[in-house]
Amino acid sequence: MTSRRILTTHVGSLPRPERVVTQLFAQDSGMNYDEATFDRIMQEEVSNVVLKQKEANVDVVSDGETSKISYATYIRHRLTGFEIGEMPRATPRDLDDFPDFKERLAKLGATPKYLRPICSGPIAVKDLSGLHKDIANLKYACRAHGASRAFMNSASPGVIAVFQPNNYYPSHEKYLEALANAMSTEYEAIVAAGLDLQIDAPDLGMGRHIKFRDATEEEFLKNANMQVEALNHALRNIPADKIRMHICWGNYEGPHHHDIGLDRVLGLVCKAKPATILFEGANPRHAHEWEVWQAAQAKGLVPDNKILCPGLLDSTNNFIEHPRLIMQRLVQYADIVGRDRVMAGTDCGFGTFAGFGAVHPPIAYAKLKSLAEGAALASKQLWATEAA
Repeated sequence: MTSRRILTTHVGSLPRPERVVTQLFAQDSGMNYDEATFDRIMQEEVSNVVLKQKEANVDVVSDGETSKISYATYIRHRLTGFEIGEMPRATPRDLDDFPDFKERLAKLGATPKYLRPICSGPIAVKDLSGLHKDIANLKYACRAHGASRAFMNSASPGVIAVFQPNNYYPSHEKYLEALANAMSTEYEAIVAAGLDLQIDAPDLGMGRHIKFRDATEEEFLKNANMQVEALNHALRNIPADKIRMHICWGNYEGPHHHDIGLDRVLGLVCKAKPATILFEGANPRHAHEWEVWQAAQAKGLVPDNKILCPGLLDSTNNFIEHPRLIMQRLVQYADIVGRDRVMAGTDCGFGTFAGFGAVHPPIAYAKLKSLAEGAALASKQLWATEAA
């Protein structure tokens, strides 16, 4: 980074207005779905969401994942081999420890309901028209509102494999291989369009207490390593500095006391090709893990090309973090890897599933504005010695 200031960004998803949610559920169910209406509304709302990010002084913007019903299930519209079906859903292990709380969340409607893709045949690229529309909408919005840099989210092979059941391939490894080969087309198209590619990989954190909740840690890490290798294969033709990767432990309010520690997966995270790493750093369960980065850096375990983008905003509550807290956290990370290798980000998205989100939409943008204010304070402090 050579901007002489710390840039701000976020994880990707932002609150979707009701008319977008209505269109997404119509598309997902195939009922009352009109493609022309869908396309018009998505173009308009991507423009609106980019404008709101610019007004909040976000440097690296996204389309808010406006056209996606969720961060991974959207792939059934783009790839062959998936059909809708019913299978038991694994719940987070931490919620099972507190059944009354889990029931309360369910009664509050905090559990999203959407169609679940199940792999039942060979995976291949089917239709990328949705991707190309997304790219066109984001680039148009950036031109209209003066955003010079933007990113687009895409699901990792690992997150698809971990959360979309496989009823076809003989092994997890073969399933990953097929997904990596198919998803590479999407990845390369995003970068070819001049956008940064964000790989969403919560499988490297959240996967431990959901899909692999009853496995040994060794088994989880073995599978996570396969997921990273599949990802790197899919990214083989893309420069690392054009890719960012988000890891998290689940974007929900809960105990999170079964989250695997960052120290246990940091080696795998650093092994992945993306140069920029977005991770949770604000919520009470993971805010302390700057210590993990500090220890790893002291041992020479953090590659020199990695840029750290810690979450400085909690995406599950309506507190607006104070700019000075943002500044303090950024300076802490800058002290570890250097001011040129830090960006300001969020713990997770503000609209992981369409129609669901703990943060009131206007407050989400107020949080982002506070993020920018804190990054400006940190930049002033970190570059003050040169200005003197």
